[in-house]
Amino acid sequence: MKIGTTCVHAGYEPDDVTGAVNVPIYATSTYAYRKFGEHCGWEYSRTGNPTRNALERAMAELEGGADAIAFASGLAAIDAVTDLLETGDHVVAADNLYGGTYRLFTTTTRRHGIEVTFVDSADPAAFAAACTDRTRMIFVETPSNPLMHVVDLAAVGATARDHGALMVVDNTFLTPVLQRPFDFGADLVVHSTTKYLNGHSDGVGGVVIAREAELGQRLHTVQNNVGAILGPFDAYLVLRGLKTLAVRMGVHEANARNLASFLLSRREISRVLYPGLANHPQHALARQQQSGFGGMIAFDLGSVEKAAVFCDTVKLFTLAESLGGVESLVCHPATMTHASVPPDERQRLGIGDGMVRLSVGIEDAADLEADIAQALNAAANV
Repeated sequence: MKIGTTCVHAGYEPDDVTGAVNVPIYATSTYAYRKFGEHCGWEYSRTGNPTRNALERAMAELEGGADAIAFASGLAAIDAVTDLLETGDHVVAADNLYGGTYRLFTTTTRRHGIEVTFVDSADPAAFAAACTDRTRMIFVETPSNPLMHVVDLAAVGATARDHGALMVVDNTFLTPVLQRPFDFGADLVVHSTTKYLNGHSDGVGGVVIAREAELGQRLHTVQNNVGAILGPFDAYLVLRGLKTLAVRMGVHEANARNLASFLLSRREISRVLYPGLANHPQHALARQQQSGFGGMIAFDLGSVEKAAVFCDTVKLFTLAESLGGVESLVCHPATMTHASVPPDERQRLGIGDGMVRLSVGIEDAADLEADIAQALNAAANV
């Protein structure tokens, strides 16, 4: 089936008893046994819940994996992935990651005795050069947040196989509609379901999809032992969101491509970061491994003062954390999503104080362009 059809039908068949075409919200903590020693397939909702299980089936089908494991947040999902490692293991990670992932890796993960080396996400050779005989995992997100670097998944996947390491890809920005990491050698794919999968900014969650059933089972054990589970109502919200995912991603991308071209025409902007632009240094790679460019754009206004005026002047774009909802959002990475990254590291990466990140929604394209234009005009007067 095509991905749009899978989005609508994955994970659930109409209920045999009632005929319900949507997954019920199983708001129960526990389940009655038929008799002593014999349960009905369900015991306790930390271990398993029918609504969460339907989402897990849907995500495994959408990404083309053997299993999926849903967690209370995207960071809980990433932390669970690190629980596959042992003290003394080594992780090679892309240096441009969501700020929360960077914070997790440099605090909790390292306190557990796992070494993390960050390398240039745009340089495939850097991943191979950083691997040691203790490397057990390579972690990337592509496109990266917020610099929109495109990681060469096939090259990094080959490096992971050469070193016997797991390759983990955060696919939040593109979703399975626009990128299929398993096709390029990934072992695990992670998502913040909070973002495009849910799509309506009304639920928080995360999911890991495993290529192999054995890895999936290990992660279900982590899920049960640690207990950072996705609740049934949030699972239902993501299932609802998945039905329109393919349609929404098409509009997000169309609007983003229009805005990226418009931003490129504005002389007051020093750089526009969007892989769909022909001048993006990895545009050809993006065309090769993605089926679209997504709805995320970053650009630089040159100073924090201009960025502040821009963020306070837009009307259709809401100044807020997060991304991927139907409504357009604007974010200032240096003081919001990447505030936990040390200033000198942000400077080294190129996340300047004048950088602004847009999560382009599904509103009318002309209205969004007009809103951006008036805010740019206001910022130009600073």
